[in-house]
Amino acid sequence: MDEKKTIRARMKAVRAGLQSPEKDKLIEENVLSAFGEEESFFVYLSFGSEVSTKGLIRALLARGKKVCVPRIEGGVMCSVPYREPLEAGAYGILQPQGGEETTCRVALTPLLAVDGEGYRLGYGGGYYDKYFALHPDVLRVGLAYAGQAVEGLPREQTDMPLHAVVTEKGVMRFL
Repeated sequence: MDEKKTIRARMKAVRAGLQSPEKDKLIEENVLSAFGEEESFFVYLSFGSEVSTKGLIRALLARGKKVCVPRIEGGVMCSVPYREPLEAGAYGILQPQGGEETTCRVALTPLLAVDGEGYRLGYGGGYYDKYFALHPDVLRVGLAYAGQAVEGLPREQTDMPLHAVVTEKGVMRFL
């Protein structure tokens, strides 16, 4: 666990230095190009130095796609339809006020680091891994800047690999 904590601290700083609106726009375009035929998307509401999803959510809605976002209730993350107004939830992250849990085909997840086998390092809460375990048919796609790729992350038995990662440089598929 200490190794993950050390990597998290380092990669938070790395990601903060990589963030840019131009890269976010390229990532948005790459998501739409690679997964635009899908009808439903579970998209995180970006926070801090995460790849911004604001433009992507607008673009998906404009294309008539179903867009859901995370809502944390009782320590469990669920997928609810995107709608405003939003309220501050766990960790100050915005989320809709209520909503019925809805399953989407593609789950776009934030990350601090990703390795060559698709294992991601998040913030350590396990929310996404637990969600993925409950929804094994969802397509797990990370959004990251190219500089967030690392060699062999330490992993736990409960860690779920991503099917793909989308960066400003393109799409890497794993499974």
